[in-house]
Parts: sequence; C-alpha cells; structure tokens
Amino acid sequence: MTNKPRPNQPDDKATRLKARIINGMKGDLAAVENELAVNLHPKLDLVEKVAGHILFSGGKRLRPILMILCARLCGYSGQRDATYATSFEYLHAATLLHDDLIDGGTLRRGKSTAYTTFGNETAVLTGDFLLARALAVAAMTENIDVVRTIVDISEQMSQGEIDQLDKKGVLTISEAEYMEIIRRKTAVLFQGACRVGALIAAADPATVEALSKYGRHLGIAFQMTDDLLDYTADVKALGKKTGADLKEGKLTLPVIYALNQADGPDRRKMETIISDTHFSEKDFAALIQLLQQYGGIDYTNRQAALHVDRARGALSGFPTGKTQNILMDVADYALVRKQ
Repeated sequence: MTNKPRPNQPDDKATRLKARIINGMKGDLAAVENELAVNLHPKLDLVEKVAGHILFSGGKRLRPILMILCARLCGYSGQRDATYATSFEYLHAATLLHDDLIDGGTLRRGKSTAYTTFGNETAVLTGDFLLARALAVAAMTENIDVVRTIVDISEQMSQGEIDQLDKKGVLTISEAEYMEIIRRKTAVLFQGACRVGALIAAADPATVEALSKYGRHLGIAFQMTDDLLDYTADVKALGKKTGADLKEGKLTLPVIYALNQADGPDRRKMETIISDTHFSEKDFAALIQLLQQYGGIDYTNRQAALHVDRARGALSGFPTGKTQNILMDVADYALVRKQ
C-alpha cells in the first residue's frame, strides 16, 4: 500500500481537477477576460500598462468564477454576471499591487512585480485605481447589499494586511492570530464573491449564508495551501521565490505549529533561522526538515483539508448537477494545487 500524496506534492489529481474546472467554465472564463478589458476604462496609457501587467499575467480568475458559479447555483438568469464578476478580479489585483510593494516581492506569476518595473508610486496609484473600478462595477448592480459587501471586503483586507505587517517577525504569534489574519486578508474575498453571486440572484438569506460559508472555508484552505507552498514548491511552479514569506518576516501555520511543538535546542535553532532574513539555502533546508520533524507541514495539510470538508458541506443542501460539481472541484483543487 502506497502512502497518500501530501496535498502540496505533485499529483495528477491537481491537473485533472484544474482541467475539469477550466473545461466546465470555458465560456465564462472567456467572458470574464473580455469584460476585464472592456470595463477597465483607463484614461492614461501608463495606467492601462500597469494594470494590464498584473491583470493579464496568467491569473486563475478563481474569484470571478466563484461569483458566477454561485449566482448560477441560485438560479441567476441575467446577462451581466461576467461584468459584475470583474469587480473581484480588480479588487484582487489591487491588493497584489500593494502587497508586492509592502512585502518587497520581486516575482509575481513568474515575472517581475509591477513596482520593480514601473516604480513604487505608479504601482500604488494603479492599485488605488483598480480598487475604484471594483467599487464602480459593484455600483452597476444597483444593489446596495452588493456595494456594502465590496466595501466590507476592502476594509477587512486592509486591516488583515495591517495586522500581518504589525506582527512581522513576531515569534510568539498564535494560531488564533494567524487564523484571523488569513480570514481577513484572503478568506473575505472568496466569501464575498460567493455572497455576491447569491445576492445578484436574489437568493434567500439562508442560501446567501450557506454560500458565504462555502467561500469562507474555501478561502482559508486556499491560503493555508499557499502558505505550505512557500516551503514545498519550486520557483518555476510557484511563480515566486520559495521562502519568500519567511524572508518577509511572516510566520505562517507550518512554522507556528512546529515552533510550539519543538524542544528547547531545536526551537532555538528555528528561531535563529527565522530571525535572519538573509538565511542561506542550507539554513532554509534545515528549517524545512524541522517543520517536517515537528509536524508543521502535516498539521497544516490536515487543517486545510478540514476547511475543504466544511466548504463542501456547505453545498450539501444545493441541487446536484454541473454547477455544484464544479464548486466541489474548486474546493478539492484548493487543497492539491501546486501554484
């Protein structure tokens, strides 16, 4: 009997799931791509160039797709779902432009980050422009609950990033504090996309809450897997340098758990590596070994799997069929993805 592959290890399941999701959403993905360009409305060529640098660089379009799927699951029959869905990609792209500058990241999706190419000021202001576009698209729905959702997402993501910035390099960060950070900085956008899908379909409150729950747990699992990839993926697959979180002083769940489990000498060794933002590849390899030894990798995998199960459970009351199946596949993909 062979061991079951860890979710972050190369596995045909990730390829199969991704292909199934893309094939099931091919027309919608094309519509989203078109609407992203049509609704951008930049007045300056530089803004269009910088926005395009992040918007059209190979993103998964997962958040817009979630909104479309949830709307469809709730019986939406309108023609503007792809338009409304762009709000979530604009918002996501805005946060990436700002985050890369704050974190000092040099690679995003396998290419140079916007601020290293166009300058700090231009990247920040283009992020602000994209945030404004997200709000403008939300206003097109003429649904105040949709607008409130986008505003709430913007507020919570900003606070999540500030909280994470405040805790950079803090070796005593707790699992509860980590969970609150990732809920705000990542899960609220997934949750909001699913919520808005239900809202534009005029779903009842219980349905809105069920899909919000799906998105929340999906977003948490997605971020946990992302945090694992920082210690397990290769640069080419990930599109950014491994160990980047640690160099930026971010302690994520694999490290938090392992630190709490480690004995005195090994804990001090881990703290020494973590505290040195210029750690060597040899030191990083030693840290990964300690994360494995003290269960940080396995524990994070288990927690991510738990949240995927909760996401899938939130869909149990919906009719089975193509749309529900794709949402289930998205949840499973969050656990096994390699980038």
